[in-house]
Amino acid sequence: MTAPVLVCGAGGQLGRELLATQPSHRACLPMDRAALDITDPDSIASALDEAGAQWVVNAAAYTAVDAAESNPEAARQGNTLGPKYLAQACAARGIRLLHVSTDFVFDGSLGQPYGPDDEPNPLGVYGRSKLDGELAVMAAGGTPLVLRTGWVYSRHGGNFVKTMLRLMAERDQLAVVEDQVGTPTWARGLAETCWALVDHDEAAGTFHWSDAGACSWYDFAVAIRELALELGLLPRAAEVIPIGTSDYPTPARRPAYSVLDKSRVRQLTGRVGRHWRLQLAAMLADLKPGAQV
Repeated sequence: MTAPVLVCGAGGQLGRELLATQPSHRACLPMDRAALDITDPDSIASALDEAGAQWVVNAAAYTAVDAAESNPEAARQGNTLGPKYLAQACAARGIRLLHVSTDFVFDGSLGQPYGPDDEPNPLGVYGRSKLDGELAVMAAGGTPLVLRTGWVYSRHGGNFVKTMLRLMAERDQLAVVEDQVGTPTWARGLAETCWALVDHDEAAGTFHWSDAGACSWYDFAVAIRELALELGLLPRAAEVIPIGTSDYPTPARRPAYSVLDKSRVRQLTGRVGRHWRLQLAAMLADLKPGAQV
């Protein structure tokens, strides 16, 4: 078995799926915030020195997009300074780092899938804090790897899928934005991609991953309703009404189009993503035994 992989943010959506998909040839050291606070250089140093890890996968982040607008320091700590400290500590010890970032580093104006080398232009505090984190990771030295993704969901934690299931169970009608387009990403598939990249020592630089295809938040909500009804996760079919972004103002601006080009991952690993609807169906089937939303 190879040297262990330390997972930061092991209690989150991606962290838990990284543990669930851990390859048999990899030892995994899960660290939640209580065990490793990436905003504390001493905590990082202590954890890395004790772990003897070959790789670190950073799934820890501040993800409250709207709250970041009124609390930019929290976003900076979790998304910029934390990754910076972690990357510097990894580089000093010769440890490889895979850092997870977001499609929100883009402004959505390109009109075609964003490649890893396309120019970022975040629209809000959250996206800026994530981009600054990417830049800090790359500037720290070593051979770090940044993996951008978007619209992540799983059976764990809070996310769009679980929110829709809850609201559809409570209400007869709900409105969902139809003019923001991206790609839903099941955290399990994202975790499997992280492991595939870790297994390629030549992997370095910036990569993109999401499930295949594209949709609006409205399309996503309708699919959640349809598939959940088939599985018996909903008691009835709530009406889903399409609305524009202007009809649902939020503190943070969001990119109108943030589909990601995954070809770099495919070329390196041979990994081809499954369509987002198939992944959603698999996640809902995974959720059904407990059906806790």
